Amino acid sequence: MQNKGTLIQARTMKPADYRRFLKEVHNNEDYVKIKNGLYASLDMLANDMVDIDKIIPGGILCQYSAWHFYGMTTQVPDSFYVAIDRNRKVRLPSMPDITLIYQSSDLLELGVETIEMNGYSIRIYDRERCVCDAIKYRNKIGIDVMSEILSAYLKDEGRNLDKLHKYAVTLRVQSILKRYFEITL
Repeated sequence: MQNKGTLIQARTMKPADYRRFLKEVHNNEDYVKIKNGLYASLDMLANDMVDIDKIIPGGILCQYSAWHFYGMTTQVPDSFYVAIDRNRKVRLPSMPDITLIYQSSDLLELGVETIEMNGYSIRIYDRERCVCDAIKYRNKIGIDVMSEILSAYLKDEGRNLDKLHKYAVTLRVQSILKRYFEITL
């Protein structure tokens, strides 16, 4: 049985252990079925972070989830925002709430870093990629949210403007970024 914290992957159990586990889970209201063979405690789901890679293998935390993690916005995400390849089909569990962001395969891995949080290894976009995504999706998220994210990034001591420019060129948002810098600086 794999039990990291309170996320249990039942597929790796022996058949007898699996039947016993299912009986325990069925009688215990503290556990919820996430998807076939994957169960989580209600405590874990109430936590700030879940093991995204178990629920959506290869998924990358992005947009509101990443902006909130880095402290770039005051908005609290209503779900986990996870980037995946646009050609991939994923069946989402009923819990936790997950919003999929489909990316082209050549841009999916741009700016990915791995962090440790609450005992989980999580793939997340770095700050520079987050800023470029805010610019790219400014009409969906609102100019005020984009402005808040850019302002927070510019105040950050660890900012890397060269990397930001490189990502902006790759994601084709450099002209908008340049316009914003001309206005604010």
